[in-house]
Amino acid sequence: IQKMSKTSQELKAKKAKKLAVEETPVVETETRKADVSAETSVKAETEATETTESVKKAARIRGKKYLAVKKKVDVLKNYPLSEAVKLVKATSISKFDGKIEAHVTVADIGNIGEISFPHLETSAKKILVLNDTILAELKEGKVNFDILIATPVTMPKLLPFARLLGPRGLMPNPKSGTLTDKPEEAVKKLSVAKTMIKTEKKAPVIHIIVGKVSQPETELEANVAELIKVVKAPKIKKLALCATMGPSVKVAVEK
Repeated sequence: IQKMSKTSQELKAKKAKKLAVEETPVVETETRKADVSAETSVKAETEATETTESVKKAARIRGKKYLAVKKKVDVLKNYPLSEAVKLVKATSISKFDGKIEAHVTVADIGNIGEISFPHLETSAKKILVLNDTILAELKEGKVNFDILIATPVTMPKLLPFARLLGPRGLMPNPKSGTLTDKPEEAVKKLSVAKTMIKTEKKAPVIHIIVGKVSQPETELEANVAELIKVVKAPKIKKLALCATMGPSVKVAVEK
């Protein structure tokens, strides 16, 4: 009887020990879950705080002059082109001759096409046709041109300078019209002040300069009218003008 009792006690002790071992991982697992949950909560709170701080930093603080001229603009109104141009000029607060920008929301993303504004001053570009003098300057690391034109015959001579010209976008190529059998014609064509109209990469919005604040209203109106013509009125969802330092003015576009 004593032996049986002793054996029973040993079995009970072993069973109790086994149960304790089985229960331990559960406790540890629950503890880990609690730790992970706490870490996730702290991380979420940190990210939320950082987001709030970045939003606060991104918020622009406008000056008294800007706020004063902004009151002249009805944000809910689409102004006729002539009125919009007058308002943009009147609400420019820059001490320098600011530029006037057009911001256009269109139907699709991509390149719209080229435009030649009738009244837009552009800096003169130095356009040269590849010759021995230019090659000698390139060997010295000198780049004295804005656009370089080459022919299929002379193009191989430029290959050693690909690292110098490539990053600057100066290597001649057929798409830009700078690699051609008719270099003289290319010079005439590229001398005309043309601008490529294109949207942002990920949004159907165009940002383009249409003139300066100092320009006559008639010239600015003509430039904007040309922009509407090239983009095509039916494709324009929104059009707004603004000076470099001034509020945005919406323009009514006749479809």
